[in-house]
Amino acid sequence: MGSALTFPIEALVFLTSVFLGIESELNTQFMSMSDIKPFIGQVRIYGDDIIVPVDFVESVIHQLERFNAKVGASKSFWTGRFRESCGREYFDGHDITVVKVRQCIPNNRSDAKGVISTVATRNLLYNAGLWAAAAEMDRHLRKVLKYFPNVDPSSPALGRQCSLGYDTERHCSILHRPLVKAYVVKSRIPINSLDGPGALLKFFLKQGGLPTADREHLLRSGRPRVVNIIPRWTVPY
Repeated sequence: MGSALTFPIEALVFLTSVFLGIESELNTQFMSMSDIKPFIGQVRIYGDDIIVPVDFVESVIHQLERFNAKVGASKSFWTGRFRESCGREYFDGHDITVVKVRQCIPNNRSDAKGVISTVATRNLLYNAGLWAAAAEMDRHLRKVLKYFPNVDPSSPALGRQCSLGYDTERHCSILHRPLVKAYVVKSRIPINSLDGPGALLKFFLKQGGLPTADREHLLRSGRPRVVNIIPRWTVPY
């Protein structure tokens, strides 16, 4: 589902199925964009996350299943005021998403995935206004992480998001920007070299005129098999 290739294609397929369902319910056939325009803002497709007007739900489900798509009934909502979309939960239009602790807090830094997940959970708790719970997470994380500074959400560091801003411990003598000592995620992408016509196509498909940030994009690709965290000086923002 997360592939840059399948994501837009599945969205187009699901959108087509949705409008087939709407056509069936209205007993009509859309012939032009003017027929579809009234549904702008009412029909939304984000990958496999589908939002349609309540009146057409049954017909849309029928069309999706007709093309062998499996609708997750336990995660689909169209009665009452509760809705779920893209991992967020809403009641009567208000975001009521709860923060879920999905695993135990790690006891040591060697559990890199556990540390990364726990730091993310801590920041979700803080941003949700659950400051006492976030402070309790801080107490546990400080036992595991020697460096755990305040950082902005955009920082590559594993740190504490805080409304008071980010910490600064020193400045880079070359780039004249603030730095903090913190743990950052280090991963090694599997070797998957690309050359010839494929490499040329990848160049022409690149968006923008700036060079790619990944210097090894023709040598390595895919998801890392191993993730580690290392201490280093990095930007807090």
